[in-house]
Amino acid sequence: MANAVEKFKKYINVLDEVYKVASVTSILDGNNRLVRLGANANEIIIPKMSMDGLADYSRENGYVGGDVTLTNETVVFNYERGRSFNIDAMDDEETAGVAFGQLSGEFIRTKAAPEIDAFRFAQYAGAEGIGVASADLSDPEATLAALIAAQNAMDEAEVPAESRILFITPTLYNGVMNIDTTKSKAVLDSFCAIVKVPQSRFYTAIDLYDGASSGETAGHFVKNEADGKNINFMVIEKSAAIQYQKHIVSKVVTPEENQTSDSWKFFYRSYGIADVYENKVKGIYLHKAEA
Repeated sequence: MANAVEKFKKYINVLDEVYKVASVTSILDGNNRLVRLGANANEIIIPKMSMDGLADYSRENGYVGGDVTLTNETVVFNYERGRSFNIDAMDDEETAGVAFGQLSGEFIRTKAAPEIDAFRFAQYAGAEGIGVASADLSDPEATLAALIAAQNAMDEAEVPAESRILFITPTLYNGVMNIDTTKSKAVLDSFCAIVKVPQSRFYTAIDLYDGASSGETAGHFVKNEADGKNINFMVIEKSAAIQYQKHIVSKVVTPEENQTSDSWKFFYRSYGIADVYENKVKGIYLHKAEA
C-alpha cells in the first residue's frame, strides 16, 4: 500500500489547488505571520496600535510628548466543518485511482469552496460599523451609480484605494460592462481587482446544516430566509479582513486498516476564521437587495 499512500499524498496538493481555483474569496487570505497564537487553541492574537496626533511646537519648550498604545485583540476561530467519505477499494482500483481523485476534487469545488465563500461573505456583511446601502438594482445605470456611491463613501473614510477589491454578481457586472462608456470603464478600473460571485453564495446571512439533525443530513448551507438578503456587491479593502483558513486532511485509513469495510476512508476538515478588524470596518462596503 506504500504506492497508494504516496499517491494520496500527491492528491493533498491538488486539493489545495482546487480550493484556490474554486473559491472566490481566497484572494483575501491573510498572512499567518502577522498574528500569533492565543492562550487557547481556538484563538489568535492580533496587535493593534493607536497614537496621539500632532501638537503645537514650542520654540521655548520644544516638542509635546505623545503616547503610543499597543494592545492585543483576541479573536476566536469561527469556522470548523468536516466530512468523511468511504471509497470502496475495488471502485478505486478499477478506475486507476480516479474514483478517489474525482470525489475529493468535486467535493471541494462544489461543496467546500462555495460554503466557505458564503460563510465569509455573511460574516463580513454582518460586521458592525461597515458601510451599508440597500436597493434593488434594476438597471446597469443604477448599478454604476451605486458603485460610485461606494467609492465615494470609502474615499471619505480614507480607505486606501489601491487595495480595494470589488465582489459583484455576474449579472450586475455584465450589465455595467454593456454600458460601454468611458465613465463605466473608469469606475471599474478604479478597483485593484474584480471578482464575480455567483448569487448562490452571496447572501448577508446563511444557515449551516449540521449534517446530523433531521432535514440537515445533507450538510452544506442555505440562505437564511428570515434575515438573509441577496448581496449585490461588496467592496473589501484587503487588509480589513481577518481571513485565515487551514485545510487539514486529518487522516487516511487504508482498506487493510479499516475495520468496518473494504474501503479507503478519507477525512476532510476545514478550520479557520473570517472576521473584520475593529479599526478597519470602513474597509468593508456592502450593497444588498431590499426585497
